[in-house]
Amino acid sequence: MIKIIKDTENHLLIEIEVFEANLNNSDLFKAQVIQLLDRHEKTVIIDFNKVEYIDSSFLGALVAILKHAMGMKLDVILVGLKSDVHDLLKLIRLDKVFKIFGDYNDAINV
Repeated sequence: MIKIIKDTENHLLIEIEVFEANLNNSDLFKAQVIQLLDRHEKTVIIDFNKVEYIDSSFLGALVAILKHAMGMKLDVILVGLKSDVHDLLKLIRLDKVFKIFGDYNDAINV
């Protein structure tokens, strides 16, 4: 479901390895990312470059992950969003909740 791409002192870069982020994989995604947060205690940067579609259950999983991270005083950053996915996040105003960047380098150079 997810793959760790880079593990640095301050953050983990992970990639979602599905085309459709939906109800079928939202619980597994949430569990895996929360486990990474608990184990590594680092900011997580999630790369969406393979994701073409996202549904409400997966959005709920993202919000639950962010809430868990905030409780640990950590952050969740989204990168590599396709235009349809990014437009959806803007439509439901989640772009005001998540830090969203074009790519990994943009995210770490803030």
